[in-house]
Amino acid sequence: MTERPPGRGRVRTLALRWVHLLQGGALLMPFYLLTTVGIGVVRPDMAQFLNREPGPQFLAFGLSLPLVAVSGLIPVLRALESAAARTLCELPGGTLALGPADSWAARRRSAVWFTLHVGLGGMVSGASLAVPPMAVVLLVLPLFPALQDEQWAWPWDHDGSALWTAPVAGLALLAGLVAAVRGAGALLARCAPVLLGPTPADRLAAAERRAADLAVRNRLARELHDSVGHALSTVSLQAGAARRVLDGDPEFVREALTAIEETSRGAVAELDAVLGVLRAGESAPAAGPSLAAGLDALVARTRATGTEVRLRVDDALGPLALLEAQVSAESFRVVQEGLSNALRHAPGAAVDVRLERQHSPEGELLAVTIENAADGAAAARPSGGRGLAGIAERATLLGGTARAGSEEGVWRLTARLPLAPAVRSHSAARNSTGQESTP
Repeated sequence: MTERPPGRGRVRTLALRWVHLLQGGALLMPFYLLTTVGIGVVRPDMAQFLNREPGPQFLAFGLSLPLVAVSGLIPVLRALESAAARTLCELPGGTLALGPADSWAARRRSAVWFTLHVGLGGMVSGASLAVPPMAVVLLVLPLFPALQDEQWAWPWDHDGSALWTAPVAGLALLAGLVAAVRGAGALLARCAPVLLGPTPADRLAAAERRAADLAVRNRLARELHDSVGHALSTVSLQAGAARRVLDGDPEFVREALTAIEETSRGAVAELDAVLGVLRAGESAPAAGPSLAAGLDALVARTRATGTEVRLRVDDALGPLALLEAQVSAESFRVVQEGLSNALRHAPGAAVDVRLERQHSPEGELLAVTIENAADGAAAARPSGGRGLAGIAERATLLGGTARAGSEEGVWRLTARLPLAPAVRSHSAARNSTGQESTP
């Protein structure tokens, strides 16, 4: 793309800022007319001078500015003025607030800006109407004797040898107008980020919105990783096991194909739910599977890969359906991630899954433990994984803990979740340092 010459860029900037100032003059007119009507009502003797004498006109101009300032307190005005200033003053993106002024501090700044914009715009607009015709008359005055016979209200006489000073005065008037426009435009461009920029309250609100968006994105990423990632790992192993015994054990192949069908259907359903959240823009994903509704099916699908899974549920927990919904859903994801790790990194090794009720000074806990032999495990993936980090975040959000590691040839993932969770802020989850390792 061809760059614009510097001179042309300065002319464009001057023209746009001139338009911005003329816009301010146009915005002044309703307030000016209202003020002149008010003056005519209060002082009828001044009404005849408002359209002829500059003194009363400047008085009406000054008295209209307080009305302009009061109107500047309207919240939506900041968004409108920011859009105009960003376009016509050619300010970089991010320097001006885009939304309405919600706080009184922002409204006061908007009122000051609106008064400055309209005040300067009114003066520049008046000069833009008066100066060019006056300058044209001065420029052509020596060339037209008829103009010289008119009685002009000049500051000095243009007779004789002084006649040729008229064009110089006309050029000086035009130069003065351009200089005034340039100076007023530069002043507005300098003041815009200060008066229309985001206040500390705006920045705090934007940071909170971004934190909330990041929380939702992380939650969605965890849901996709745990549901779709586990399903793909399970389907891959089920298909491989079925291929190996295709000729010798048709019954196992039938069971594996059934498990693949069920796993794929469940993964598609969970993927649709997450994508639905993305399309709808909701604040959190829909609830996923729980221990009561999905644990048996999860274990059955894992067993269909040929992996031995030993499940033990502590009787002290009571019916799984009575567990708090969020604790049950997050515990299911812990089990799912543990089984996925075992399938990926220790294929063929038996897996022990235990759900136990534990007592602690902080209250009653649900302890979820997944163990498998770590001997002969596959090498760690170069890119690492996010599953165990996601489990650590889930546990932290509920006020619990999670840890994973290899001890004496046994890979163990343990999560302890309060049975009555104390949900923490997402910043706490971001501060957790869970790292995924392989057995």
